[in-house]
Amino acid sequence: MGELSTAGSQTTAFERTTRTVELAGLSGKRIPADVVECGSGMPIVFLHGLVGLNEHWGKVVDRIASRVRCITLEVPLLELRGVDCSLSAVSAMTMQFLDREIGEPAILVGNSFGGHVALRVTHERPELVHALVLAGSSGLIERTVVKGAPVRPTREWLVEKIGELFYDKSKMDPNDVDRAFELLNERGGARAMVKLSKSARRDNMTDDLADIMQKTLLIWGKKDIVTPPSAGQGFRELMPNAKLHWLDDCGHAPMIESPIGFGDAMHSFFDELEADGQFGK
Repeated sequence: MGELSTAGSQTTAFERTTRTVELAGLSGKRIPADVVECGSGMPIVFLHGLVGLNEHWGKVVDRIASRVRCITLEVPLLELRGVDCSLSAVSAMTMQFLDREIGEPAILVGNSFGGHVALRVTHERPELVHALVLAGSSGLIERTVVKGAPVRPTREWLVEKIGELFYDKSKMDPNDVDRAFELLNERGGARAMVKLSKSARRDNMTDDLADIMQKTLLIWGKKDIVTPPSAGQGFRELMPNAKLHWLDDCGHAPMIESPIGFGDAMHSFFDELEADGQFGK
């Protein structure tokens, strides 16, 4: 879909509060996670991918925060080590956060690795999750972008690999490349990315998806080469209450590349939940 706005969508920048919470890793280590929150109403918790940030959700949040309570959770994925560096460990930390900080069923919104975490949380603790929004989620079909990752990636390698996340390469922020370059060249950073990616690929959810009964909106870029359109179609076929919304000329990070279309699709999803009596304060 294009970048045309629908009636009622908001583009105002809402006042945000920020805080840091400590989550317990499987190792017992305290993991600091950054939280940004704005709006009020039903809680919507946003989960990022391997090189994601809270700020990557900013334009989508601004479009929907007039209706809901938006909470972005940023776990320092590339700083995780040992037993804490896995999909299951990140999922466990996310469950802690939902239990302790949210206190009621939330709509989980996840991109890529974050979508996989949202699925795993929903399957293991369905009472924590009201509904799902998945964008380019792993868990079914994905092409790894970290295969052959060097121990100390060059900036040129990162430009190529991060560029694969986008259909329109101009939407790639050079600051994200600089940040990834710094993190991946710290001791263990690249190994953490590879380890997390491998743990996600091992956790294929084909046999689990039929158990997830929550209403699910799949927002998929038609030009996604990491989790291709066939992955979105696969989720739709295997999940009992899923619908698929395509974004034309968009790759693996639609919240960055097509935030207006993403936000408008979420407004329509809220309308459907409201019509079913499943949405409200």
